[in-house]
Amino acid sequence: MFDDIARETGKPINVASVPQRSPFRYPGGKTWLVPAIRRWLRSVNPRARHFIEPFAGGGIISLTVAAEALVERVTMVELDDQVAAVWKTIIQEDLGEWLAQRISDFEIDKVTPEEVRKLVEEVGLTDQELAFRTILKNRTYHGGILAPGSAPIKHGENGKGIASRWYPETLRKRILAIRHFRSSIEFIQGDGLSVMEHNSDDENCVFFIDPPYTAAGKKAGRRLYSRFELDHERLFELAAKVRGDFLMTYDNADGVRSLADRHGFDTELISMKNTHHAEMRELLIGRDLEWAR
Repeated sequence: MFDDIARETGKPINVASVPQRSPFRYPGGKTWLVPAIRRWLRSVNPRARHFIEPFAGGGIISLTVAAEALVERVTMVELDDQVAAVWKTIIQEDLGEWLAQRISDFEIDKVTPEEVRKLVEEVGLTDQELAFRTILKNRTYHGGILAPGSAPIKHGENGKGIASRWYPETLRKRILAIRHFRSSIEFIQGDGLSVMEHNSDDENCVFFIDPPYTAAGKKAGRRLYSRFELDHERLFELAAKVRGDFLMTYDNADGVRSLADRHGFDTELISMKNTHHAEMRELLIGRDLEWAR
């Protein structure tokens, strides 16, 4: 989604070389943050051995950390049934080859938007079939949105309609590539806050926290997920108690800054430019963000 990121100093960080490892696309993706994650993990002393992402979503950060062996062990946590089905299929059950082939075999030029809608609304599916339906919906619905109420693309890029974002060979390669480092990843379908609390005493564990729904009550979470409610007060309390380090990303909202100030956290506002050159701002939150300046 984002083609570059700049701090308030205006110094750009080129992320054109960041590998696109996730099969997902949607608002709120964190590809643009990968260079910062690398710097953050290098700044942690002693080096972290366990990386936990309590709200994994599209998983680009966890996948990058695992692929580049920035830590020994990565744990991805996701509550949403649709998104979780994808990660269970690829990581937990090692059915990535099946999913890659299913995507490759799907002839999107032979189906209508209404037929796609019927496919993604089927019920009683296995995790594997739900994983395929999730990728199909994410790639053929407006904005990649999975939450109820979304609809298939009508016109799309260059009038290609639902085929605009369906790149079967690219998706196949991304999914198969995960096989090479999946052994270092654990996937948990569950409550990210509970996983944080369970690992809070481990000083060798770090947490990358990108909530699906901001404390300001807006943005991508409500539109993307069927489960987006979050106790932000508890999240900040848990972050304050972890013995290892953490890094949060949030919308730049007064309520978020208030929570950060109340817990004595450091903040850094960063500016991002999307592919349409529109500037957006997001807030980094941590104990010490000197590495980000």
